[in-house]
Amino acid sequence: MEDKTEGCTKRGVDIIIPVYKPGPGFKNILERLLRQTVQASHIYLLQTIDNGSSLMEDLAEGIVSVHPVLKKEFDHGATRRFGAGLSDAEFMLFMTQDAIPKDNKLIEKLLVPMADKNIAVSYARQMAGKDADILEKMTRIYNYPKESSVKSENDLDKLGIKTYFCSDVCAMYRKSVYEELGGFVKKTIFNEDMIMASKVINAGYNIAYCPDAKVIHSHSYTCIQQFKRNFDLGVSQKQYSEIFGNVSSEKEGAGYAGKIIKSLIKRGEVFKAFYFVLQCVFKLAGYKAGLHYDKLPEKLILKFTMNKGYWD
Repeated sequence: MEDKTEGCTKRGVDIIIPVYKPGPGFKNILERLLRQTVQASHIYLLQTIDNGSSLMEDLAEGIVSVHPVLKKEFDHGATRRFGAGLSDAEFMLFMTQDAIPKDNKLIEKLLVPMADKNIAVSYARQMAGKDADILEKMTRIYNYPKESSVKSENDLDKLGIKTYFCSDVCAMYRKSVYEELGGFVKKTIFNEDMIMASKVINAGYNIAYCPDAKVIHSHSYTCIQQFKRNFDLGVSQKQYSEIFGNVSSEKEGAGYAGKIIKSLIKRGEVFKAFYFVLQCVFKLAGYKAGLHYDKLPEKLILKFTMNKGYWD
């Protein structure tokens, strides 16, 4: 997996998607991306390969190409960095394999804020699927509201860690700024998008949230899965304490939880409110454990993490 982040000539928008054993709906996502009002110059699929798997050569057609990544070499930062090195576009749109474009204007809408040269990243609104649980729907509404916003270093005192909030589920990067700031980190268990966003903000550039750019993306995690996901989040923040150590984090989480609980009670969803509180307990416990991972035995770390391969 060779790093090729230097020396690009600029053109259009490239889409970069890490892929691992995608479901049957992935072809539908590709078809939607190919029908956008602003056509991508190229779609790079970074397919993680493990024992017995083969490249999805049937998807490599036209502007779509498939590039292997050995499972032992996969990393949330390094793999996306590899994909960025393949691109010579002015803008790079990073997505995940389960993010479904809501309409054919996703690329068009993400490009709108990029008219401002100080905007380095624009990210899309994530909407819960029709079958998503009410907790997931409310979480999406809270984290991805209808109102657009632009975040800068001036927001750090007010927003805390939310200033760095940005999701590579669907986020567009200006390649020149990406290269200027050194690109994605090469080693991280999780959170490569917020680490990159912190570089953007602290360098004086801005991040735009574009609610008119929409993808359908949601998960219904169990309490144990929430624990593991937040354990990895804590690990990431511990390993990059120079970034996250000086910004408020738990206060923002408490504010979010309070709003969700009040809304659920008003709706008469008392049981859901109780279950949400339980989820929050698991999230906080996982996060706190992750912040102290370096004091835990390896066996416990492997039980707590969602990304066992990271620790090999």
